This record gives sequence, structure tokens and C-alpha cells, in this order.
Amino acid sequence: MTRSLDATNSPMAFFGAELRRARLAAGLSQEQLGKGLNFSGDLVGKIETCKRAPTPAFAAGCDDLFAHLDGLFTRLLGLARRWDGSYPQWFRHWLDAEREASALRWWEPMLVPGLLQTSDYARAILAVGPDTTDDELDDVVAARMERQESRDRAKPPELWIVLDEAVLHRQIGSRKTMQAQLLQLADLSCRQRISIQVVPAEVGAHAGLMGAFIVANFNGARSSDFEGAPSSMYAETAVEGQIIEKSTLVSKAALVFDRLRSEALPRGASRDLIGKVAEERWAA
Repeated sequence: MTRSLDATNSPMAFFGAELRRARLAAGLSQEQLGKGLNFSGDLVGKIETCKRAPTPAFAAGCDDLFAHLDGLFTRLLGLARRWDGSYPQWFRHWLDAEREASALRWWEPMLVPGLLQTSDYARAILAVGPDTTDDELDDVVAARMERQESRDRAKPPELWIVLDEAVLHRQIGSRKTMQAQLLQLADLSCRQRISIQVVPAEVGAHAGLMGAFIVANFNGARSSDFEGAPSSMYAETAVEGQIIEKSTLVSKAALVFDRLRSEALPRGASRDLIGKVAEERWAA
């Protein structure tokens, strides 16, 4: 059954509605369009229904296939990205996944994970973002704090966090900000469904030095849209993150995470180290 689309919900919803209009006018199925774009028909369906955001490459491919529309899809994507709000459109699908996941395995070699940040720590990070203006800063900090509601709900996801020790020593904001952040980390690590472990500096080179990533598992997800969905991952880059669903890559990331956990200190020893650094390095 064809799902009804409300193109007035957002610029991205309008993109999806126009994509469907062009596809149907050309007499193409989602699978046929996907084949022509070198993407899956399932992705075409998700973009049409605003469950996934299109990439610039996807929009450019649509403009090539529907040349008579004179670059419509690239223009729509540019408009949608200017109307993103507190989160960029490409990140919104991951926010949904993060909220609905039953478990998150999160590796961070540089920063405290967003779900565990204090508002002052988040502000210090977001203030240096190249696309964040002073007028927008309060909104993006508030959005990050709102994102933490999934951590504090009655039945939160299992959080398996592994940090490089460098995270504890990198000054973000003031010394007071760092101490408060590490003390909050130590406090959160006492929760039953949050495990925080630290890979100590003496480990040296290890498998996680290439960058941060999160693996989400959806067994027992709260929403029917995610229940039984295959695991996916989010990987950071210098310009924007990537959501990866290819099973071989997600499995490889999960293996890297397991190796990092084997290198990390146990939960109790990690908590002790976090508290020690908070008091000895960051105390005023």
C-alpha cells in the first residue's frame, strides 16, 4: 500500500514527495529507480517517506536521471540543509536510531560521548564548531541536553562506553568544567545500565586510534520501525558523520569494540582512574 506523504512537514519531506512524483511520472518502481542510481530500492523508499536523508550524490544522481527538472533535487537538498535547525538533517536518522536502540557500543578516543556530557562541556565543544554562530549556541547546547533524555528514561538502552585515557586529560573549557565532567562520568558509571571503561595510556597503539564510532543494536527496540532491524553504526568524520548499515562493516566495528574492551581497565578500576584524574589534574 502506498504511504501518503505530507510534503509540508519539512523541506526534506518535500524532497521525498517530489522524488516520488518524478519517479511515478517516469513509470519507475523504487527498485528500478534505485538500480538507475546505484542505490537500493529500499533506500529510495526511505528517502521518499523521510526516514532517511539523501546524500549529495543521491540528489545529483536524481538530477541526472530527471534532467528535465533542471537540477531540482540538488536545489531542494541545499534548501533542506539550510533549514536543518539544531541538528543537521543527515544526523536525524541516527538520533531516531539512538533513541530506539536496545544497546549502544560507543568508542571515543577524543571526547566525552555526547550522551554523557555536561552542559558546560558541550558548550565548550559546540562553540568552536565552524557552522555554529553565537546566536545558535544556546539552541544547539539545549538540543544536546535533550538528546540525553534516552539515557534517563525508565528503561534506557544499555550503554557500553569505552574511552581512551586521553579523553580524561584533554582540556575542554575551564578546569572547573573538566572536573565537573569527570565527576559526572564517575557518577554515571555507577548506573546499572551504563558501563564506562578506560583504555589506559600505557597500552600505546591500539585498534581504536582511527576514530570514534557507535554500534547500535535493536533487539527489543521500543518502536516497531526499529524492532528486529539489523545493527547499524555511526562513524565520525571531519565534516559530517556517516551512518553505515552494511553488515560486514558493522560486524568489523563490533569486533574492534570487543578488542578495545579487552584492552580497557575493568569498570571499577576505570571509575577510580576517572575520579583520580578529576581530583589530581583538574581540581582548582
